[in-house]
Amino acid sequence: MKSHFTFSKQQRNGIFLLILSIIALQCLYFFVEQGPKNIKTNKEELAKFQKEIDSLKLIELEERKPKTYPFNPNYITDYKGALLGMSNKEIDRLHSFRKQNKWINSTKEFQEVTQVSDSLLNILSPYFKFPDWVTSTKPKKNTTIYNNTVKTYAQKQDLNTATAKQLQKINGIGEYYSERIVKFRNKFSGGFIADIQLQDVYGLSPEVIEKITNQFTVKTPRKIKKININKAEIEDLVNIQHIDYDLAHQIVEQRKLRDGYKTLDELTKVKDFPVNKLEIIKLYLLLEKEKE
Repeated sequence: MKSHFTFSKQQRNGIFLLILSIIALQCLYFFVEQGPKNIKTNKEELAKFQKEIDSLKLIELEERKPKTYPFNPNYITDYKGALLGMSNKEIDRLHSFRKQNKWINSTKEFQEVTQVSDSLLNILSPYFKFPDWVTSTKPKKNTTIYNNTVKTYAQKQDLNTATAKQLQKINGIGEYYSERIVKFRNKFSGGFIADIQLQDVYGLSPEVIEKITNQFTVKTPRKIKKININKAEIEDLVNIQHIDYDLAHQIVEQRKLRDGYKTLDELTKVKDFPVNKLEIIKLYLLLEKEKE
């Protein structure tokens, strides 16, 4: 043990020096005064920055508030009414009124039933949303009375001279489709050849076409020169609606194999022939045995 606590003179001097250094450093840390740093601040910039922070806080608080969306006041629940600021009595009056199988159809009626204050009504009424049949009680101007009864040929109007306004009298034909029909008809010099060309007007269903042809028909058909299917060249056939060059080539090749067509319905045997457009294509064709 003695060997552990016996130091030489050099070791004692080193220990003393180490302790003295530690004490000096401690004194330096605690007693040496450090002068305050002079920090320059721009008060205007600081106030501007603070104002920006405050505005962002207000925006955040506003976004956290529950948002009110349009609603039908007939379906206000206890919870919904409380959120809107209605008292229990006002909510109960509304529920009692609804239990009688009655409906509120206006802002004024809502106040009469619930007896809410004018100030609260002014806050709530912009969000009231009543059904369309309530808000549209007055008939619209230029209301069209539809008549879809089938007319005789003499009673029907000429489809080639009908205006968009006249076509709108048909149930299911509004401004959009009536103008589309007229625009498609006017693509041809002379208009339609037959009623069946209505099938080429995009968007018209078979039911709507039937309603149109109950009231309108082509009385002044466009004059065309029909093409003899058994003598026609490819260059002749490509001028017909729904027939392109490839289909025209197939029609001619099939005619050679059959040694001529016996009926126009045999065209449906041609590869890639648009079967649903056969009746329209027939308008432009005839057989050799028919007179032109």
